[in-house]
Amino acid sequence: MTDARLRRGRGSLAVSFFVQGVTFALLVTRIPAIQDQYGISDGLLPVFLAAVPILAGVASVATEKVVARLGPAVVLRWAQPFVLLALLGVGAGSELWQAAVALGLFGLAVGALDASMNMLGVSLQRAYGRSIMLGFHASYSLGGIAGASLAWVGAHWHLSLFVSYLPVVAVLLPAAFVGSRWFVAGGDGPAEEAGESKGSGIAFRLLLPLCLVMTFAYIGDSTVSNWSAKYLQDVLGSSEEVATVPYNAYMVTTLLGRAVGDLGVRRLGAAAVVRGGAVLAALGFAVVSVAQGAWAGIAGFTVLGFGLSVIVPQTFAAAGRLFPGSSDAAVARLNVFNYVGFLVGSPLVGALGDAWSYRGAMLVPMVLVLVTVVYATSFGSREARYGGGHERPRTVDVG
Repeated sequence: MTDARLRRGRGSLAVSFFVQGVTFALLVTRIPAIQDQYGISDGLLPVFLAAVPILAGVASVATEKVVARLGPAVVLRWAQPFVLLALLGVGAGSELWQAAVALGLFGLAVGALDASMNMLGVSLQRAYGRSIMLGFHASYSLGGIAGASLAWVGAHWHLSLFVSYLPVVAVLLPAAFVGSRWFVAGGDGPAEEAGESKGSGIAFRLLLPLCLVMTFAYIGDSTVSNWSAKYLQDVLGSSEEVATVPYNAYMVTTLLGRAVGDLGVRRLGAAAVVRGGAVLAALGFAVVSVAQGAWAGIAGFTVLGFGLSVIVPQTFAAAGRLFPGSSDAAVARLNVFNYVGFLVGSPLVGALGDAWSYRGAMLVPMVLVLVTVVYATSFGSREARYGGGHERPRTVDVG
């Protein structure tokens, strides 16, 4: 019964990660259409875009308190439908204030959703006694590819945002809500059973290395998502069509890296996998920086996907191992640095590119992600990978 409950919980959480990947991709890949629909000026657009991760960070911190009372499964069960409805709201309006409200609600809901999803993932990994966290993030990457493809269909057929979003939300919303019935969390003690994860036991100096790793990883990720097309077209002289290839290649290799990453963690340990990922990501940035042609640049971004793919999931998992009695609180606080990296990465590369050169700008995320190698000891040894060896803690049905 316990094993069946675990399998159902793992499957339902993977669906939740997939749905979020679809949802987020549908938003970010249609930003130009959102700008046109609401008449958002180029000067005002960065304000709108920055507001989403800022509000998400605020919500992530608040989620720590809510989860202590209700548990992460309850938060995720209601946050995910709210995110989908907020996406539909983004597509439904026409006035500037409506865009502000819809995007603001989207940001708040995403912060709660990201934090609670990863809390459940960390908890389930502890219950399994082996690495499964990368598999959840692989589902997210697969959802991102599906969402970007659906966005392309909407743009190709010149569909309005509302018409593009409505059928997707109509399918995913009930699926996510019904699937949430099978959410489970691994419980190590009474506090976890009650959904209480106390933050008082978290020493920030111990969490800080993981916060830096998370920030650097998302600086790298935002560099690819925001600048890869422009870099290929403006620096490497590619066509507009070829300039769309590197981000797609990056998404595919991120999915592949996460699909096989858990096996690597089980055999080599999290620290070794993270070190290897950081070195691969740095190599990818180096290749991009020195590339003399479009396809060499694409090769660099492809290697980047393999490297960065393992870092974020393992950072969440490491926080859970570092603070086993306060894992929910640790994940909520760590999740804030997801948004810090996202906010810093794109403006940083843009400012350096304008003031110096875009080739030189690519070296900055390269150095930052390489610093992860120094902090790899925070991910634990192979022998102490999950804080429980092969012992399987009992689980608590919180669905």
